[in-house]
Amino acid sequence: MKAVIAIGGNALVAPGGSGNIAEQFARSRIVAGPLADLVEQGWQVTVTHGNGPQVGSILMRVEISSKEVYPIDMGLAVANTQAGMGYMIAQTWGNELRHRGTDRSCVVVVTTVLVDRNDPAFANPSKPIGPFLDEPTARRHEAEDGWRIIEDAGRGYRRVVPSPKPLSISQIATIKTLVDMGELVIAGGGGGIPVIENDAGDLQGVEAVIDKDYTSAIIAAEVDADVLVLVTGVEHLYANFRKPDQETLHTVSLRRVEELIAQGQFAAGSMLPKVESAVQFLKARNDPKARAIITELHHVPDALAGRTGTTITL
Repeated sequence: MKAVIAIGGNALVAPGGSGNIAEQFARSRIVAGPLADLVEQGWQVTVTHGNGPQVGSILMRVEISSKEVYPIDMGLAVANTQAGMGYMIAQTWGNELRHRGTDRSCVVVVTTVLVDRNDPAFANPSKPIGPFLDEPTARRHEAEDGWRIIEDAGRGYRRVVPSPKPLSISQIATIKTLVDMGELVIAGGGGGIPVIENDAGDLQGVEAVIDKDYTSAIIAAEVDADVLVLVTGVEHLYANFRKPDQETLHTVSLRRVEELIAQGQFAAGSMLPKVESAVQFLKARNDPKARAIITELHHVPDALAGRTGTTITL
């Protein structure tokens, strides 16, 4: 049985912590526990992950050192987090398995993802990235570097970039081969490095970010995963969240979920991408045995066994 587990970048940052490397390693060791549980239960596991806090730190370092060293663009920032976070997850996951008597290697695939250069998102950048800036610094970047700037709720100014939908995974054939070989794979970090196809047919990086859940849905469908697990901060998905008639969703049909989406039940900046990714995966797989699960990280093994979490089926 194949499972793709999509975890957030915040999973490697302790609440209220600094997010430094030692802390991220410590959090990676926590993440490794449920992942090792799944391997012990016989699952073939592929991991995808977010990178929001980590990219923010990289871009802050770029800003602070801008007068001393060359800057790096978004593509390189995402690539750096894919390799760095992949290294931490792979090392701690492998160590946890070894401690349990299983010697397995974990393979990290730096992943580029094709997006449509005419995606409407490019005309409406909306994803805040990087540090908060004072207004003079923000306006300088706006004038000199062409950044789009927003004022963020009185906390300062931030750069916003487009968030186009992923179309395909450049390294998908390699990822599929590794999964078919039984390797433990970490891929699609941060939603992948966004690239477009230019007029010459060459791939070219763009200043954008991709939601990792949408990329995870593509990877899960392409590797014929039986389950896509979308890890979030709550144990279940809810209808009428935080209202008097709140409903805990345990096992729900794809049709019911699409109805809830149409009703505007899920927030665009948080749960909606996960729910839409679940729908995307199930439609692409078109297999009545396939499942999408939404739950907290430490509940993942129990959710796969059907004891908790929200399970969405065809």
